[in-house]
Amino acid sequence: MTGTTTIFRREFAAYFNSPIAYIFIIAFLVLNSGLFMTGFFLNGTADLRAFFGNLPFFLIFFIPAVSMRLWAEDKRTGTFELLMTLPLRTGDVMLGKYLAAFCFYLLALAGTLPLVIMVSALGNPDLGAIWSGYIGAALLGALYLGIGTFTSGLMRDQISAVILGIMACFLVFILGVGGVAATIDGWVPGLGSFLQNFVGLSNHYDMMLRGVVAVGDLAYFLGLTAVFLALNALWLEGRKY
Repeated sequence: MTGTTTIFRREFAAYFNSPIAYIFIIAFLVLNSGLFMTGFFLNGTADLRAFFGNLPFFLIFFIPAVSMRLWAEDKRTGTFELLMTLPLRTGDVMLGKYLAAFCFYLLALAGTLPLVIMVSALGNPDLGAIWSGYIGAALLGALYLGIGTFTSGLMRDQISAVILGIMACFLVFILGVGGVAATIDGWVPGLGSFLQNFVGLSNHYDMMLRGVVAVGDLAYFLGLTAVFLALNALWLEGRKY
């Protein structure tokens, strides 16, 4: 655990050693909150459902941009080999990097909390649904970051890592869309529904937007995130030899 903490501190501080982190956070807040505010004043509904509903698609582009540097940057600068020779388990190094990126994302997400104050002042929103929406947003970011961490480990440069990460996150997103599942079922009966329920995220995420945090949905996000992190650790372990 000490090794994980050391890597976490190094990676989290690295985000703020350049203006890129601040640009990412400002872009996240301005673009996502701006999209929500446009619909909020048009619809006149005091809730954050539209805000959380935009996140699965919006984060497809934001999260890979956050995770692209996790391993690709070390490979570019030549510090990857040094990390792999440290007296630390590969899993500890990977977990430290992942947690640093996840905390960075949570920091950006926390910047949207004034929206809760705003809708509470203007109406009588369902606070339970809002907080379950934040849980869903945190788990969604955790899953996309798991995917981004894995794709960063596969690539040697950040541009390739972000492109592959966007494609992988989009695949998980699109497989949860009902129309896509129905199309796949037309080709291979039952396959689209299977992928929608066990790989696609829409059904699991939408339940949290309704205020329902079910064990099955938690297991989906945590389980699939763990799968990508385990794949990342196994891939990196193989790169040692």
